[in-house]
Amino acid sequence: MRRDRYRRAHSLRAEVDDHAHHIVLPIGGEYRAVTMPAELGEQVRRRLAGGGISAPVIEHRRSRRWTFLTAAAGAGSLGPKDSAHLFRMFATIAATGSDVVLPSPEDERTGCRTWVEPPAEPAELPPLTTVVDATLALGHPRPRRPR
Repeated sequence: MRRDRYRRAHSLRAEVDDHAHHIVLPIGGEYRAVTMPAELGEQVRRRLAGGGISAPVIEHRRSRRWTFLTAAAGAGSLGPKDSAHLFRMFATIAATGSDVVLPSPEDERTGCRTWVEPPAEPAELPPLTTVVDATLALGHPRPRRPR
């Protein structure tokens, strides 16, 4: 079963949501996640890679969004300016108590949910702040030129 592989090979504490029939990763405790448009996600992924950092990334093809799995490190409250900026970039941080659906064989077969960057064995998750900082760095508005 895929859930067992996530647990054994990747050290991700995946669970099965029997009601929805999905493999999920509970958010809170040790895991966090950041979801954003795929175009922005590609830029964030390149920025992280440039710093020698990788993160597991899930693609949601229908909505054209990517989810970066992160560690909870640095998961304190985000300031209002940064929260507003993420909001304007259409990026969200998964709420504590929510679940991130991990790709299942059926998802991969249909192309609904796939890995852009699969987790390492065992998974090495960057701190939440690392992914948030990389995202914000890409979205700060350019200074206006005088007219």
